[in-house]
Amino acid sequence: MLMRISTDRGELDVAMIHRYLSEQAYWKRGVALETVRKGIENSLCFGGYVDGQQVAFARVVTDYTDFAYLRDVFVLPACQGRGYGKQLVAAVLGDERLRDVVWMLGTDDAHGLYAGFGFAPLEQPQKYMRRPARGKLSK
Repeated sequence: MLMRISTDRGELDVAMIHRYLSEQAYWKRGVALETVRKGIENSLCFGGYVDGQQVAFARVVTDYTDFAYLRDVFVLPACQGRGYGKQLVAAVLGDERLRDVVWMLGTDDAHGLYAGFGFAPLEQPQKYMRRPARGKLSK
């Protein structure tokens, strides 16, 4: 079954997104509702819908010019295994506004999915640096 995909923020089920991210997502467990809302407001978001219900979500942090970071991609557990994740990622990567950007993402468990879309480990990871969130800096 095909999933309808929309970038209309007004259609997003923010309560469901927050519930999934805060309760089930290993990368965001315990996240506050306000943090989820702020992320949605400041990102290009994609909702996936089946029979009028949102079953999938992804957001892209981007400047629309040369960089995009794919975040918070999920399909609700009851809807997994039906190809919805692939449909969602294909729609995100195929969005014309993001045609010329370099993509980045982080994952612990979906390397195979993303490899199928051309993602690969960093060629020279020693050139990249990361700074933790201010509240997580060591003292």
